[in-house]
Parts: sequence; C-alpha cells; structure tokens
Amino acid sequence: MKLKHLFLTTFLILMADQALKVYVKTHFHLGEEHLLFSSIPWMRLHFIENEGMAYGWKLGGDWGKLALTLFRLAAVVAGTIYLVRISQKRYHTGFMVCATLIYAGAIGNLIDSLCYGVAFEGSDPFSLNRARLFLQEGFGGGYASWLHGKVVDMLYFPIITDARYPDWVPFWGGESFEFFRPVFNIADASITTGVILLLVFQERFMKELGPEAHPTVETNSRVSDEAQVS
Repeated sequence: MKLKHLFLTTFLILMADQALKVYVKTHFHLGEEHLLFSSIPWMRLHFIENEGMAYGWKLGGDWGKLALTLFRLAAVVAGTIYLVRISQKRYHTGFMVCATLIYAGAIGNLIDSLCYGVAFEGSDPFSLNRARLFLQEGFGGGYASWLHGKVVDMLYFPIITDARYPDWVPFWGGESFEFFRPVFNIADASITTGVILLLVFQERFMKELGPEAHPTVETNSRVSDEAQVS
C-alpha cells in the first residue's frame, strides 16, 4: 500500500470527522439530541464536549488538558514518521490500514484540542446557544486559548436502555444498565476500529511481505549434493 493511499485515507477520515463536528457545534446547543434515522431509535446525535480523551474520559485541570494536547501532538508527529517508514517496507496491507485509522483519529481529536478554543464561541449549557465559528475574525474571541479546546462528541448509540442488573450481581445488583452509554465521534471510532482489528488479526498483520522481509543471499559458489543433504 503506497504512502499516498495512507494519507488519502487519513484525509477522508479527517474531512468526515471535522465536518460533522463543525456542523454539530454550530447547529446544536449543548445537550441537544436528534435521531439519525427515524426508524432506528438507538442511533442518535447528542452534542456534548469533553476535555479531550476518548469517550468522554478526562485528565483534570488546565495542566492536564495541556499535557494531553502536547502528548497528542507528539504522537501525531511520531505517527507521521512511522507511516512513512511502514509504507517503504512491504508490511501487510491490513496492518497499514489499522495504523492509518489510529493515526487519523489522533489527528482528528488533536485539531479540536489545538484550535477549537480560539475558533468557536463557547457552548453555554444555560443559554443553550448555538456557537458561532470565528473564522471571519481571525480566530479571535473564542472560549479558550490555543491547546485548550474541548473535543466535540455526538455519536450516541444506546442499544439497550432501561435495563437493570440482576440482584445477584455484586456491587451493581438492581441498578439501572445501559448499553452503549459513551458518546463519541468519528475520530474515536477510527482509533477504536484500528486497535480492535490489530488485536484480532495481529498474527496475520505482523508478518511482513516481500523480498525485503525475507532477503535471499545469492553467491556464485557451487553447492555439492553432499553439502545440500548434510
């Protein structure tokens, strides 16, 4: 798989991820929810924001947010170098696709952390406003500084709701249960898909293909039948 195909895949994932995030951020108030398809009640768009980790996990405080953004930035730089290297070798196509999915997802959430704070008006849970995009003002007047933006999440698929754990279940017996509870975005889904596929098919993916992985040494010397047998 050529490098240009890896970067094209990355670009398409980023376009889909950012287009949906910008649409939701500028057309939904915080907490607003709509069905994706009227015939499928568990597929919903539900607008929330988080401090940057996948599926709403948090790393507390401004310093935690800054550290997470810088870590993402370093991971993206390292990922770019890694993609270039594996494209130059004949790795399994599936492995390269998984690496690209993880790479694209990391960039998608990094863009939010880097830019959204200065690019967007804050989404206020009390006024229920629909945030403006400040492109026309040169990224001024946003709700936070560079590196402190919040990640936009919106995909919500509660397949099972209003269920309860059996009473005999330790700790959670009798409590309500919902599956799938997290709200996520396309970048999160891209990372998760890449990781799961790597875990499931790791033995197959880790085998390098082609002559670079299994070099053959050619010589002009003759090998006798006795030497071959021994």
